[in-house]
Amino acid sequence: MRMVDIIEKKREGHFLSVEEINFVIQGYVQGKIPDYQVSAWLMAIFFQGMTDQESAALTKAMLESGDKIDLSKISGIKVDKHSTGGVGDKTTLILGPLVAACGAKVAKLSGRGLGHTGGTLDKLESIDGCRINLTEEEFINQVNQIGIAVAGQTGEIVPADKLLYALRDVTGTVPSIPLIASSIMSKKLASGADVICLDVKIGDGAFMKTIEDARELSRIMVSIGESFGKNVTAFITDMDQPLGHAIGNRLEVKEAIETLSGNGPEDLVELCTDIASHMIYYAKQAPTLEAAKAMALEKLNNGEALAKFNEFITAQGGALPELSHFIEVKEIYPFKAKKAGFVKQIKALNIGLTSMKLGGGRETKEDVIDPMVGVLLQKKIGEKVSIGDTLAFVYANHPVDSDILSTLEDAFFIVEYQVDKPKIILEVIS
Repeated sequence: MRMVDIIEKKREGHFLSVEEINFVIQGYVQGKIPDYQVSAWLMAIFFQGMTDQESAALTKAMLESGDKIDLSKISGIKVDKHSTGGVGDKTTLILGPLVAACGAKVAKLSGRGLGHTGGTLDKLESIDGCRINLTEEEFINQVNQIGIAVAGQTGEIVPADKLLYALRDVTGTVPSIPLIASSIMSKKLASGADVICLDVKIGDGAFMKTIEDARELSRIMVSIGESFGKNVTAFITDMDQPLGHAIGNRLEVKEAIETLSGNGPEDLVELCTDIASHMIYYAKQAPTLEAAKAMALEKLNNGEALAKFNEFITAQGGALPELSHFIEVKEIYPFKAKKAGFVKQIKALNIGLTSMKLGGGRETKEDVIDPMVGVLLQKKIGEKVSIGDTLAFVYANHPVDSDILSTLEDAFFIVEYQVDKPKIILEVIS
């Protein structure tokens, strides 16, 4: 078997066999196939696409390139969720404890943030003492004991994905739906859960820009999951404005705690309880989706979800101070409206970039995050605004310069006519 023949075969739009896909992935991981040939192969896939069968075969080859987490020692049905990344996305901090409080077993491996989107691990590490580097034994024991653990990846999970993504990043082949799907699903399958809920974000602050692309990505990931005997549900959700009000690590932790206390923003509560209902139902903790959602809402409002969050953070070594002292910055700058009307758009990308410029995100993996800084929205799409109203508070530890203000100015689009609030969940695919 020759790599050049496989490149030419895909270049001409033909289907690759399981053996050919395995040959590429194994050869690349072992250093037998050079970057330039794999780059050509990725570009051929970018233009010609892949069938569902090819996508499943690629996922399997990537999955088998490294370690897999064995969750068989955890009793019951294991559930997990994944988000494709968004601004203000603190859903794991809410969903995990909420679903665990409803009796399901949440075993989640998470990642760090890069660019304008925040990572769950960064949010957890903003809590004093909170550990995210758990051994596999600690991880499994914690899920068995309290129903939830969230940690960084352990061992060599899907090394093929790390190699392929680094190459895709510098060859213009990142936005390929089959490659995105196999990347996400290989890592989720390696994590070992039985039930996987996928939050596929669409819009200004998301990787997917159109409903058609989000729908196709969701369909392929659900198909891949089914081929591995997993129960997979994909939620296509709106990211034309940040999720909730808080953007920035400690600001988002605080909003998560407020949501778990029954005082969360409407869009965040709706998203979390809807995804939670599927995780609870498929974990066989409720007889119907409706009963599962009712259970989730009850746990949010009766203190049990918050108690589970505190138990989870304590188990991982974290200590939460009084929320009034949790965020301390040199300046809280009120960004005010210069015109009256109704908020039509809040560009999530701009808000995320603002947080990053303040020090709340990374441009490179080596950047150090300031957990205190960020943006706290005071207005959302559909809300009325008067001149001088505060649109957002900027939490900063260095002067708020003209570059930051310009990015914020471009984020808010205010019109004279009334605007409806957008739906947070656009479609559910299972």
